[in-house]
Amino acid sequence: MELFQQIVSLLTIANLLLAAILIFMERRNIAATWAWLMVLLFLPGVGFVFYLLFGQKLTRRKLYRLREGEFSRFQEAVERQMRQLENGTLCFRDPAMRDHRDMILMNVASDAALLTQDNTVEVYTEGCSLFDALFQSIDEARDHIHITTYILRDDDMGGRLIRALADKARQGVEVRLLYDAIGSSHLSTRFFRPLVKEGGQVAAFFPSRIPYVNIWVNFRNHRKIAVIDGRTGFIGGFNVGDEYLGLHKRLGYWRDTHLKLTGSAVPMLQARFFLDWNLSATRRMEELPRYFPEPVAAGSVGVQIVSSGPNSEKQQIKHGYLKMIYKAKKRIFVQTPYLIPDDSLLTALKMAAMSGVDVRVMIPGRADHKLVYWASQSYIGELLKSGVRCFRYDKGFLHAKTMVVDGEIASVGSANLDIRSFKINFETNAFLFDTDLATQLEQIFRQDLADCTEVTMEAYEQRPIVVRLKESLTRLLSPIL
Repeated sequence: MELFQQIVSLLTIANLLLAAILIFMERRNIAATWAWLMVLLFLPGVGFVFYLLFGQKLTRRKLYRLREGEFSRFQEAVERQMRQLENGTLCFRDPAMRDHRDMILMNVASDAALLTQDNTVEVYTEGCSLFDALFQSIDEARDHIHITTYILRDDDMGGRLIRALADKARQGVEVRLLYDAIGSSHLSTRFFRPLVKEGGQVAAFFPSRIPYVNIWVNFRNHRKIAVIDGRTGFIGGFNVGDEYLGLHKRLGYWRDTHLKLTGSAVPMLQARFFLDWNLSATRRMEELPRYFPEPVAAGSVGVQIVSSGPNSEKQQIKHGYLKMIYKAKKRIFVQTPYLIPDDSLLTALKMAAMSGVDVRVMIPGRADHKLVYWASQSYIGELLKSGVRCFRYDKGFLHAKTMVVDGEIASVGSANLDIRSFKINFETNAFLFDTDLATQLEQIFRQDLADCTEVTMEAYEQRPIVVRLKESLTRLLSPIL
């Protein structure tokens, strides 16, 4: 009995100390602070362990360390473009983009996201066509293949990718595959053996150093990037597995958005891969000219590659979303599988709708993560009251992360409209400045509406009491989900 009392006393002291750290030292967002205090209060001892695993911050750590001279030519180009944007001398291929000079400048200033305007962009909304395009590009590779994915399944599609990469490695093509250690935690060394045997390199992002214990478990590389020969790039929401072909029994048809890029935006994706790889792998990449060949200017789409992560407090992608919303004059179309906005985004969407902007938000009608799903539902009523139109996608599972504003600017990438994507995950989005492409993405959104049910205020207010309770409880935890 005495031992039990001592343990309880120690847990109480540990909780008090951790609460003090949260309140006085961490300087967290107040909503996240209260959420963690609730966890500590209601789960003494267990809450302490949860905080050690899920509550750490990386902003004080300098994760990405460049050697002297690395990416110096990019840094010079960024500085030059900053001056052009500030003094108004930058020429825009699409004249409508002059109105978005302030947003472009913000992305350059916050993330060194160079605007390139010579790109072609192809949009993919379902798995079969995307993977056909990806495997064709892999088959055509002559020098190197670099792939980052959050989830890689040990199934038919995952095995197909490993075999394709092994074939190219056998032909002398350099192959590097980076996967997230948590998103793909089920993978074994056996799965990668055919690729490694042929000389391909594989690395895990933030792997566990001790079996079944990973102190970085909460920090996930959620990016989905592929770069082929430094000339073709892929970015978007698709991971690699059979479910992304619509073969998941419960979720069914998989609706996502992914882009294939050619042009000067591809070296920006390459630079992102370079940084993540050198953070994760034992064998560093060197900034060799063949990884950054002179791009073939084949199009006129303006693209900025913007990345964010828990190593920075700038929240670059969230600020990009906010800037888009505040610039809207006519329409804002949003697709996200997880709708857990912080106060700034929630306020921005509500203000836009109350200002007469046609704001439409599309979320899944099916849940892949129950807690996140119920937390997402809790925000619907608040948006509806402000005039935002909300839709649930019924055809299958909606995993697209897109925002389109006024048929002029758009964003497609890996970042959801949730707090985790903004503060905890490592994410990358392509911000697109082209009226034709934005109009195409708007049209895709309108087509998806045919497979949606609009959520009305009347229907929302008739939710059963059990549903309301789930929403309320999960919303309290939304800052740390």
